[in-house]
Amino acid sequence: MTIKRIETRRIEPSKLRRLDTSRTTRRRSFGKFGRKNLTSLSDVSRGELQGWLKLALKLKKETKAGKPHPHLAGKVLGMIFQKSSTRTRISFEVAMLQLGGHAMFLSAGDLQLGRGETVADTARVLSRYVNGIMARVYKHSDIVALAEHATVPVINGLSDFSHPCQALADFLTILEHKGRLDGVKLAYVGDGNNVAHSLLFGGAKLGVHVACVTPKGYEPAREVVEKAVLDGRETAARIEVTSDIDAGVRGADAVYTDVWASMGQETEHAQRVKAFMPFQVNAALMAKTGKKDALFMHCLPAHRGEEATDEVCDSPNSVIFDEAENRLHAQKALLVSLMG
Repeated sequence: MTIKRIETRRIEPSKLRRLDTSRTTRRRSFGKFGRKNLTSLSDVSRGELQGWLKLALKLKKETKAGKPHPHLAGKVLGMIFQKSSTRTRISFEVAMLQLGGHAMFLSAGDLQLGRGETVADTARVLSRYVNGIMARVYKHSDIVALAEHATVPVINGLSDFSHPCQALADFLTILEHKGRLDGVKLAYVGDGNNVAHSLLFGGAKLGVHVACVTPKGYEPAREVVEKAVLDGRETAARIEVTSDIDAGVRGADAVYTDVWASMGQETEHAQRVKAFMPFQVNAALMAKTGKKDALFMHCLPAHRGEEATDEVCDSPNSVIFDEAENRLHAQKALLVSLMG
């Protein structure tokens, strides 16, 4: 087990400690995997992850073959969007439609959350109408509160702490292109953000060697790295945090990046561009992997010319649009497992 210089920024300890609160059994039915919610990959087992990926591959094959799979006929997913999205909204709406159900878009302006109604009361009310809730929020504490008080499954569509649905699609993409996950090296280059957190959590449990290559001061949260290291001991996954680009990407089977300034960080954009420009994923950085077949990955949207160049985004090694498509199939597997 390897870990380098974890001078990570702090995150509210309560965010990590409270992740398991979603597993209450109060008036709840459990999905096919014995799980009620997906708030983070931190408390998901290796078996659950592998099961979701296997089911996603099956559902994707059926979709490509034109074979209907209305597993959620008559069911409704309520989708709360505090933050706008292209891939999250479309993939969940299409997933529910293809599964025979319906998705209901609920923006912040459509709900009373913006006028003082609590998250807890919103969860209780929505539970009387819909069969599941997906939420894309600013604060992870809102996801935790929804999961704690809803009596239907809750799925984290994105929070400031984690992005589990994206990571599932990412691992599905790697599995398709590399034929395995155990022993694969994934180099994440850029901000140690919510996407990095989910890749660390999931990678450690799937046996993926994850190297987070970040400028000093932008590392993933210490608690996340420590949890990933602990989980990695069970799967022989190596977890590494470093600002050494050459060492971090050397031998990588896939190089992953994300935007340098996420929603809500616009005022930091100029400062972040200065800090991250040496970490731009370009042809020279990809060559440092030493592997001609190293994949390029990005969760999108991409700020071309910043975190990655056009040359890399549009290269034969780029799988960014496969990742985008796999949001649909990975989330179908989640929806069937939790709501079926």
